Amino acid sequence: MRHLLEKESSRRARENMESWDVVIIGSGPAALQAAIASSDAGTKPIIIDSRSIGAGSGLSPVSGFAVSFDEVDSTAHRDDTISAGGEGTNKSAAARVCGEAMNVLTKLENWGLVLQRRDGGLPFAATCQGHSRPRLVGCGDSTTREITRILEEQVIKRGIVRRTDLQALSLVMDSKQVRGITALNIQSGEVFGVQAKSVILATDGYQGLWGNISEGPGTGVSLAASAGIKLEGMSNISKHHLTIKGTGLHLPVDVLSVGGRYRKDSGEDLEIGEEQIEENCVLDLRNLKSDAKVWYAQTIRRIEERTGLNVNSEVIPVNSSVAFTLGGAPIDENGRVTFNSRKMWYTGLYAAGRSANTGMHGDGYLHGNLQLEDLVTGEAAGAHAGKWSQTTNFAGSNKIEKELSKISKNIENYFSNEGQSVGEFSSKVANLGKNIHNNSEMNISNAKALQEAKISLTDKSRVMNTELVNAIQIKSMVPIIEAISKSG
Repeated sequence: MRHLLEKESSRRARENMESWDVVIIGSGPAALQAAIASSDAGTKPIIIDSRSIGAGSGLSPVSGFAVSFDEVDSTAHRDDTISAGGEGTNKSAAARVCGEAMNVLTKLENWGLVLQRRDGGLPFAATCQGHSRPRLVGCGDSTTREITRILEEQVIKRGIVRRTDLQALSLVMDSKQVRGITALNIQSGEVFGVQAKSVILATDGYQGLWGNISEGPGTGVSLAASAGIKLEGMSNISKHHLTIKGTGLHLPVDVLSVGGRYRKDSGEDLEIGEEQIEENCVLDLRNLKSDAKVWYAQTIRRIEERTGLNVNSEVIPVNSSVAFTLGGAPIDENGRVTFNSRKMWYTGLYAAGRSANTGMHGDGYLHGNLQLEDLVTGEAAGAHAGKWSQTTNFAGSNKIEKELSKISKNIENYFSNEGQSVGEFSSKVANLGKNIHNNSEMNISNAKALQEAKISLTDKSRVMNTELVNAIQIKSMVPIIEAISKSG
């Protein structure tokens, strides 16, 4: 009888299984750019994510994106990037990404992006520490939101399917080749499989490990780690120095080019990148240029709403926090996830944006390169995945069915009465995050223990169970913690 039931379950799973040329996991600029590029290559992609459409556009920007706008070529931008990253920088990746900046800017402008401009009509370029000349272009504090909006319009124009009610659970691999994914339908509670010729990981980073999990669960990086992929760049945890104390609200460094000052509380000016632990630091916007106030109106409003401070007469206390992450699945120039020192690649598996690691940041980070890298890697992965998917066929569904059986059992465990609460588990994960570099061996041991630990939900319903989604995302941090700890 049991055998018959398993056979019937397998038959239903096979019949209900979706098949897509390219599955893109994520909702931000990298994912959207990948979808556009794969569609333009002649395939039918689908974008899936647990967040609603436009959710990524509300994230606080840390800077505009770097473009060699007033320069003969991108050589100086490349050299500045390598200088910031040090010996660990992948020089060819730095050259490639920096070299694509003007093409990215031109395409976005052609699609309708309205940039902050200077006298004469040319785009305004902000200065920033590490850049040898002004290079940060954007839309004030709306750069991320506007880029996301423009890309979403292009996705709609191409009729690309988007599902915002799905939580990706696992990659299905057959040796070194991707076969598809498993996912949770948040609305119905159903766990199901999706066949895919190619999968592109393009989610948010894992900065939620040090803050609000929903603002950076690192789904793409976790999926890669859980599939046995060796992550790179995990030891490079860069901090953003313009974070309002006690709020987690990140402010764009571009304001320092239009009258803003980053300084010690005593009055001495600081450069971005300098962290003064022994003395309080502030952001002073009292002399912000009048025309700049229009472009940073959202920043001013957020500051006043969250702190009650008047930016025209008071300074804003700031500290350093993790606003983004740089580590992820190692990729080549085509966005393919690689192994064996980037000499070989997993067939059909790609990564972009915060799920990927190009190596261009090395051991440091140059402001403006993050958003640029999202767009460049998203397009590269989407274009190559689109072309590859036209040359291959769907493989058998047996691997997906086996994975689906395993994952379904894991999900059922959440509904048992065994295990700790979501809150208890979350606290343990947060503590590991705080002490991530203190004792690597102990952290690895604790991470392995948490990987085996059970979480019990208070909400036993199957429909729209947000507690379940939260639990899944928190537990997905565990393989990331292990990867960071192993990196050093």
